[in-house]
Amino acid sequence: MQIAILPELSALFVLVFARVGTLVMLMPGIGERTILSRGRLALAFFLALLLLPMVRGVMIMPSEPAGIGLLLVGEILTGLALGGCVRLLMGALQTAGLIVAQTMGLGFAMTVDPSGGLQNPSIGNFLTMLGITLILATDLHHLAIGAIHESYRVLPPGGSVETGDVLALAVKAMGQGFALAVQISAPFIVFGLLFNLGLGVLARLMPQLQVFFLAMPASILGGMLVLLAAVGVMMAVFLEDLGAFLRQISGL
Repeated sequence: MQIAILPELSALFVLVFARVGTLVMLMPGIGERTILSRGRLALAFFLALLLLPMVRGVMIMPSEPAGIGLLLVGEILTGLALGGCVRLLMGALQTAGLIVAQTMGLGFAMTVDPSGGLQNPSIGNFLTMLGITLILATDLHHLAIGAIHESYRVLPPGGSVETGDVLALAVKAMGQGFALAVQISAPFIVFGLLFNLGLGVLARLMPQLQVFFLAMPASILGGMLVLLAAVGVMMAVFLEDLGAFLRQISGL
């Protein structure tokens, strides 16, 4: 190896690490706050080393430092755009958890979300942690790593990224995430409608009955039974949609 090409390889590695590191930090399953930062950085470092020979053949290095700086900013923005869209879809679990908690009457039960550090309903945190566990258990994070590799084919380094396309992808991810949240929580929406309808009929038939004191424990008990019966299907739908979205944005 000639020493003269070392500065070029170093600059190229920094550019690759900028996109890969950003994507790894936002990757579902591995890019969570519960994972050690050193572990995520080590994974991004070795992935960048593996992708370096492939990127070297397709990236044209600018001769001026200003060009390298603009290229670095572009790689970071590309990683943020792709990783942010995946994060929007991951947020479907928290949205579904909020709907489920409100239906069961547990919307006031708030705990700290380990993956985001915010106050969220406990049901939403449970669904999020369960989803992360299943992503790792079903090797769906391997598909995310493959999507990082394919991102250089879909969005070549140095190419111009259309702002309209990025915004359209973000809007599509947000809409798909909300639709997925409603789809996951559909059993609880039906349960809440039927349960409140039954309480209304009961209150009309027996006005002297304290419906509120009967409704709260019955709602929690019924919601827990529905959650026990439907959680497998809910997680299967989430994993299927997340895998399809990863294949779509990577072109696999």
